[in-house]
Amino acid sequence: MTVIVLSGPIGAGKSSLTTILAKHLDAKAFYEDVSQNPVLPLYYKDMKRYTFLLNTYLLNKRLAQINEALATGNKNVVLDRSIYEDALFFKMNADSGIADPTECEIYDDLVHNMMEDVPGNPHKKPDLLIYINVSLDTMLNRIKRRGRSFEQLETDPSLKEYYERLRNYYEPWYENYDESPKMIIDGDKYNFVDNEADCEAVLKLIDDKLRELGNI
Repeated sequence: MTVIVLSGPIGAGKSSLTTILAKHLDAKAFYEDVSQNPVLPLYYKDMKRYTFLLNTYLLNKRLAQINEALATGNKNVVLDRSIYEDALFFKMNADSGIADPTECEIYDDLVHNMMEDVPGNPHKKPDLLIYINVSLDTMLNRIKRRGRSFEQLETDPSLKEYYERLRNYYEPWYENYDESPKMIIDGDKYNFVDNEADCEAVLKLIDDKLRELGNI
């Protein structure tokens, strides 16, 4: 089984690329169900109060999704969000004084313990992490396009600063990520959502990486 996870900031196109990649690889796709997340709207209203609750909720859901993916028996699975990148959100909020640094440390330890390989149990870490790097303008355009009210600048203009700060945290996070093989996709150069040629180019990049890793 080959497990691929997508990562990248809000609006990077993770869910879109998950759908494209799952079809290309005849894989089962797994998506984050934002519409059923009761904490997310609360978080956008009061990040200081709800950061720990949101990250704990997401950790529980992501681990359950990983276990479900491993139990499918499919040759390939694609998940539209990495369990590891939620720590990035938490660290950013802790650095900004929004979240408590001690809570952040406890959360990091919890992720590490939950994802640690245990003899006799399935390997929970991905075979490949794909990071989609996008500019702030691309992020904002895609956020506006998908239309979730609590994410819109019209609802809260201060979110622009939040999104920019978040994007700036992703590059060092990706550089330091060492839980699995990884690759980066330029989401500004390749409009894989709307441009067929760009989509084919991205799929070739991913195929080449999977061949390099011996997964094709």
